[in-house]
Amino acid sequence: MAKKTSNRVKPAETELKEKLVNLNRVAKVTKGGRTFSFAAIVVVGDGKGTVGHGLGKARDVSEAISKAVDDAKKSLIRIPLHKGTIPHEQKGKYGAGRVLIKPASDGTGVIAGGAMRAVLEIAGVHNVLAKSMGSSNPHNVVKATIDALAKLRTPMDVSRQRNISMEKLFNG
Repeated sequence: MAKKTSNRVKPAETELKEKLVNLNRVAKVTKGGRTFSFAAIVVVGDGKGTVGHGLGKARDVSEAISKAVDDAKKSLIRIPLHKGTIPHEQKGKYGAGRVLIKPASDGTGVIAGGAMRAVLEIAGVHNVLAKSMGSSNPHNVVKATIDALAKLRTPMDVSRQRNISMEKLFNG
């Protein structure tokens, strides 16, 4: 069996962009009244095939976002891109969230909604068709999208796993 290589990336502090996906205000009822805190979901990426997600919780918004960014930098993965799109169709799943991503021709743009759009744009995918099925919870959708992107394989990976040449892979 072929050795599985990890697609985890060490966080390079060079030009990582961040995007806030969801900010949730949570109230805890105490004897003295309500205490509010915030939970932030953030995706970070370099726009060239590296993406990660993180969750941060704190009493104020800016601290929650900075905690989420730090968490996201710890979970960066590298995805294969082919001419601004993904190499093949892929499904992803996390909890009740299910997503489907398909490669698209040049000029299509990112056809995706909500949390999926943020992940795909930050990852550097410019042309893709995406469908979110099941849960619309941003936590599940972001994690399902990252799962789908992590499952993507390059043509070289496929030829190596099948023990065939690249020519045979493309010409049948």
